[in-house]
Amino acid sequence: MVNKIDIKMRFIEKLKNGDTVIGPFSKTSDPSMIETMGYAGFDFIIIDLEHGPNTILNAQNLIRAAEVTGMFPIIRVASNAAVDIGKALDIGAMGVQVPQVTTADEAKEAVRYAKFGPQGDRGVCRFVRAAEFSNKDRYAYFKEANERYLILQLEGVEAVNNIEEIVEVEGLDIIFLGPYDLSQALGVGGQIDHPIVIEKMTNIISLCKEKQIKTGVFTDRIDSAKEWVRLGVDYISFSVDVGILQEACNHIIKEVV
Repeated sequence: MVNKIDIKMRFIEKLKNGDTVIGPFSKTSDPSMIETMGYAGFDFIIIDLEHGPNTILNAQNLIRAAEVTGMFPIIRVASNAAVDIGKALDIGAMGVQVPQVTTADEAKEAVRYAKFGPQGDRGVCRFVRAAEFSNKDRYAYFKEANERYLILQLEGVEAVNNIEEIVEVEGLDIIFLGPYDLSQALGVGGQIDHPIVIEKMTNIISLCKEKQIKTGVFTDRIDSAKEWVRLGVDYISFSVDVGILQEACNHIIKEVV
């Protein structure tokens, strides 16, 4: 198994060096699917507890599968709530992605829920997987836990309007933009390449660069992913594991039959 410290450092070093990291969302409940994605070479996996069927219980084994292949495990939690964020970190997620953040106050709440004191007030329990079930030195655990990645997912017009206040919040690592939800909020639902959607997203990316905050986007097209890389996006969430599988199956059927 790849050392957990090596997994974290490889992901962080790529971002620090200005390289783009790429990984899919995952809605599968099968650790083998996660391992497959890792062996393919993805940098990270986003285990989806907002729109996926998984629970915090079986997400533990999905995290283990990611670690086996050296892939950085992230959990998209169901909501910006202390219990959701805390449990995801307790089971060993190296990052949490918090959906539906629209204001600076909500961003501050996410930081508070994700960090132990003095940065936040996350509930303390050492008898969890992230602390090796109390085997890890408590002070080392507290320090390491506060270095876990916090990714805030901004969606909707309200978030766009509040972006200048949100990027001033201390403790966040990546601002993630959901183009599908944003397109719906802007009245052009599903048109993720619509000029108004692209304009809003590129403006936020530019602002984040000024503030030295990393940015991420979702896309399910190769050409779109290349364009976001060209524009300086650091964290590319590319499609979903089940969608990638279905696309590959469709391609085989079309080519063979």
